[in-house]
Amino acid sequence: MSYHRASDTRREQFRRYLEKAGVVDSLTRVLVALYEQPERPNNALEFVKQHLDAAGLTLTDTEHLQQEVTDLRQRCARLTEENRDLKTRLQRYELESEGGATAE
Repeated sequence: MSYHRASDTRREQFRRYLEKAGVVDSLTRVLVALYEQPERPNNALEFVKQHLDAAGLTLTDTEHLQQEVTDLRQRCARLTEENRDLKTRLQRYELESEGGATAE
């Protein structure tokens, strides 16, 4: 009888540990999302893995990634403008070179 109680106590401690760590909430959210899918995915395990990975992102992670996207978009815009400017300068240089070569 005492073995049964020790097992229940360990189980209860483990359950509290999972709840405190947020595991139960994360699993519940993912399973609810799976349940609410209009069409069941072919690979339910892959669905759970993907959604658990997404659930693992913290607000700080998300904000950091959003800032990185913004920075990269700005850098891309600057590089695109620089590329356009360099192409224009190259065309002018080539026209000047052709004009000088035909005048000789």
